[in-house]
Amino acid sequence: MISIRRARTTDAIAIAAVHVAAWRSAYPGILPDGFLARLSVPRQAAHYDAAIRSGTGVFVATASGMDVPQGSGPRVIGFTTAGRARSGSEVGGRRLGEGEVETLYVLDDWRERGVGRRLLRAAAAHLAEIGCRSAFLWVLRDNPSRWFYQRLGGKPVAEAMIQFAGQQVMQTAFVWDPIERLLAASPQAS
Repeated sequence: MISIRRARTTDAIAIAAVHVAAWRSAYPGILPDGFLARLSVPRQAAHYDAAIRSGTGVFVATASGMDVPQGSGPRVIGFTTAGRARSGSEVGGRRLGEGEVETLYVLDDWRERGVGRRLLRAAAAHLAEIGCRSAFLWVLRDNPSRWFYQRLGGKPVAEAMIQFAGQQVMQTAFVWDPIERLLAASPQAS
């Protein structure tokens, strides 16, 4: 069984492990190999622990029951973070949206099972709950999964160059305005 719930501080290490695994799987050839090799679960865990403690909307997808080895408890298989748009979320003097989905990662073995949609729904519901009327996220332009956001009604509205370990990488902003478009495009999380 797959469940979506708000993250707890005890999830920080598992969230960090998903983050590192997802980046190493998705970004070879897009981000520098040395950068990917230096990703650190403990460093990421500290980041996510702080985010959870600060009240940022951090949600996890967990698998349990027949979906995990017998005798093990629920396993974190994906996560998302969302909150009010961070500073610098303007392009050409235009604000991209009120709420920002900052991260969305799912382990490879759990992709194409609706986990990402359910996590994105949890992020959108959180943003709507805190008063955001629109949402956006940035995705690396060469990310092979960018179609996922388009399929859920995200409109590519801007591009910006960012830098990872000395390498320039283009990213694309996808916007849902109003946020109800995203809520309608993704199934109810449970």
